[in-house]
Amino acid sequence: MPDSLMYQQDYFVVLETNQPEQFLSAAELLEKLKGVLQILKFEDLPPDLRSFESTQEQAKYLIDTSCELDVGPGQYLQWYAVRLEK
Repeated sequence: MPDSLMYQQDYFVVLETNQPEQFLSAAELLEKLKGVLQILKFEDLPPDLRSFESTQEQAKYLIDTSCELDVGPGQYLQWYAVRLEK
């Protein structure tokens, strides 16, 4: 049986166009994605996100199912779960 630690997503490394990599907690990533989703036009959202009523639900869905969001031509927003050790 796999170790449950493999499925924990407590921290993420976030990569954005023209920005240094950032390490964010799951809650911080959720807030970041909500902010980005609020800026994007509804018609620019991926089809699977259009069915959700709130940006909270959209952001949670993205964290659970994806690792990137198309934010425009020549731009990127990607996130990957990481395990930080002391």
